[in-house]
Amino acid sequence: MPLSASLARGVAPAAPGTLHARTVTGELSAPPRPGLTVRFGRGDKPDVDLGVGVDDLRVSRRHGELTYRQGLWWLRNTGQQLVRLPRGRMMHIATEPVPLATGYTPLFVKGSGYREHLVELYVAGHDDQGPVSRRQAETIRPETWALDDDERLLLVVLGQRYLLYEEEPRPLTYSVAAKQLKYLRPDANWTERRIEHRIEVVRHRLDRTGFRYPLLHDKAEGRPGDNRLLHNLIKGLVESTTLVPPDLDLMEDDAPWPD
Repeated sequence: MPLSASLARGVAPAAPGTLHARTVTGELSAPPRPGLTVRFGRGDKPDVDLGVGVDDLRVSRRHGELTYRQGLWWLRNTGQQLVRLPRGRMMHIATEPVPLATGYTPLFVKGSGYREHLVELYVAGHDDQGPVSRRQAETIRPETWALDDDERLLLVVLGQRYLLYEEEPRPLTYSVAAKQLKYLRPDANWTERRIEHRIEVVRHRLDRTGFRYPLLHDKAEGRPGDNRLLHNLIKGLVESTTLVPPDLDLMEDDAPWPD
């Protein structure tokens, strides 16, 4: 059953399970009515209820839909291009529908070139009035993690490419980092073994704090053969602004780097 014209648009009903959807070209609210379907895509009414990527021919005229059943809103990709969900999850037209959790879920419709079109979804919970304006509220600061001076210097050296915001950065190897650290702190005895030990200590400590990315080896997968966990550590610290570009000043020295 398609979304009826009688639904309130831009209003935040209090009923739990109410779906709020928004794109750059429109927004709507839909009640948790069994069998109700909300359709989105490049097309126009009555084919879709919410326009997305309306000027992008890579977006299908009916690219996706959300259907309320079994007490949940189920998302299905009906378009030719992929739909991307949080944590890099992709949906193809052949992918089984997935249920939306209560709260906010962004999804991105792949378009032409590097274009991705955002669809913001919000499912109201109990005692939830839906998304509300908070323009005058204080900004919530990013969650950061404490590092001592040695840990910060070590992670800045290993993650300097991340702090330069390079495309697809990778950490320095422990051997290269040891040479740079020996040059910066000649009396600190930075060796590859010591670097590995300090990084392992940081990973174990931050893993217990709800860090965004995996920091420990999954025993079921075996020990990874690359530096994926170090990548996760540095990426999370940079994204959280625990490490920031001014930290590169810790590496400043007028003399040239050793080979």
